Amino acid sequence: MAMVRKARIKLTSTDYKKLENVCEELKLIAEKTGVKITGPHPLPTKKLKVPVRKTPCGQGTATWDRWELRIHKRLIIVDAEERVMRRIMRVRVPEEVFVSIELL
Repeated sequence: MAMVRKARIKLTSTDYKKLENVCEELKLIAEKTGVKITGPHPLPTKKLKVPVRKTPCGQGTATWDRWELRIHKRLIIVDAEERVMRRIMRVRVPEEVFVSIELL
């Protein structure tokens, strides 16, 4: 019995809705081709916090705006068959979603 290689697909985005749409597309591809898939596993969300003074000139009372950027991550592990990987590479990915594929 030949050992099946696996592909670790890591998705990161600031827009979680678009991230979930890409995850659903990958799940559909795996279901159609009959390949074993695990995930999408949500990884910890990174929160970047930036406190900024409200006044542009710096004068006045010390009031602050606190902006936050959230980076959402998902992990999917798929059996790396050639036909499946070709279909995954053809998936339309929005600009906000970054994909990294690592073969194990």
